Amino acid sequence: MGIASGPRKTEIGTMGAKRGSVASGQGLVGVLRKLYQVKEMGVLTALVIMSVLMSLASPYFFTAENIFNVMQSMSTIALMAIGETMVLVAGGLDLSVGSVLGASAMLTARLMTYNHINPWLSVVAGIGLGLTFGLINGLIITKVRINSFITTLGMLSVARGITYLLASGLEGTVASNIPMRDQGVSFLGAGYIGPVPFAAVIMLSLLLVFSLFMTNTVLGRQIYATGSNEQAARLSGVDVDKVRLFTYVVLGGMCALAGIMSAGLLSTAATNLGVGSELDVIAAAIIGGTSMYGGEGTVYGAVIGAAIMAIVHNAFVLLGLPLHLQTVTIGLVIILAVGLDRFRRSQV
Repeated sequence: MGIASGPRKTEIGTMGAKRGSVASGQGLVGVLRKLYQVKEMGVLTALVIMSVLMSLASPYFFTAENIFNVMQSMSTIALMAIGETMVLVAGGLDLSVGSVLGASAMLTARLMTYNHINPWLSVVAGIGLGLTFGLINGLIITKVRINSFITTLGMLSVARGITYLLASGLEGTVASNIPMRDQGVSFLGAGYIGPVPFAAVIMLSLLLVFSLFMTNTVLGRQIYATGSNEQAARLSGVDVDKVRLFTYVVLGGMCALAGIMSAGLLSTAATNLGVGSELDVIAAAIIGGTSMYGGEGTVYGAVIGAAIMAIVHNAFVLLGLPLHLQTVTIGLVIILAVGLDRFRRSQV
């Protein structure tokens, strides 16, 4: 009995080890499959690959100075992409982000030209203007029931016109740029804490705040529910109009902050500030895994998308490639990202 039990125990132990190895192999495959299904993981992989390729193509890419420059340049797009992601997840769209950025920055700079107005009150007024634009967009979309594309396309022109008005006055003469006259306000976009741009600190801080908000609050989950299935959300007691209105107001505030930071970096509020940036913002959100059909997306994915866009811009500068090729590339990236999103949804 003792002799027979030894080999049997050994055989059982060997079979157990084999089963354990198979299970661990299946577990590894399962983990890899789950990682593949996470959109942000694919985007993060693309970011790493792009960084490696750029380090091989240019010896200046992986220097500390260039990395911090990229972080500083991407911060404003990332802030707007965070807000745009919330709007898209809720089933909306905002094309007015660049013009809202410009108008808010111009109001802030204009108010700072009056010596009796505290510069930080000017900042509050600029952010208030951005919030107001977001509120108007949201009210028109949710109450008047005008399509978000049409509403925000119209607001794009309205906000840009207000930017020119603030710059040149009612006479409508040649628009002029307004300098940012307070170093403290300019620090928001141009300042450094050691070697780290303060704009990057703001970006990372808001990324953490809104990431926790979207995943750990009732309102954050309601934003996802509204974009996933509006009718089901209504039946569940979600006030979808207020949820969408909230996302547009947040985006307006983020655009205003981004505008003030951009003006601080440039030391002036230019009349063309933010022109065309809606393409970069929407591209960053979509590349980061946000669906144009609502219900899917994360704010950290949007920031990764903004990093990819920043590296694309940086690559064209370091490699000396023409501007028109850069514009074409961004357009193709947007089309490809939307196409991949549609393909992924069709496979579900």
